[in-house]
Amino acid sequence: MPCQLGSPKVKEMALSFPNRSRSYDTAHQRVRFLGHDGLFEVPFFVESAAFLNDGSRTGPVEEDCLAAFDAARSTIQDVARKAYSNGRKNMYVLTRSDFQ
Repeated sequence: MPCQLGSPKVKEMALSFPNRSRSYDTAHQRVRFLGHDGLFEVPFFVESAAFLNDGSRTGPVEEDCLAAFDAARSTIQDVARKAYSNGRKNMYVLTRSDFQ
């Protein structure tokens, strides 16, 4: 039987979010969370502007953004999966336009 060379079939792993933790990055005003593709950790960020209705906020942005993230976690993860499927990057920053 002849030997057949070629690239082996590699099963593509789906992006998952087994870790429910998230944190607020004050310096960049965004919420950070992690996805996993097999053994690879994939960092995601959601800009605070995606959560807030207008730019005139003076109150506790961190608490509001984390609460908004928790309330919309499923939608955010769906948007993150879509962004990830468009091509691999070192990190993903999701903006308000990604949710429209």
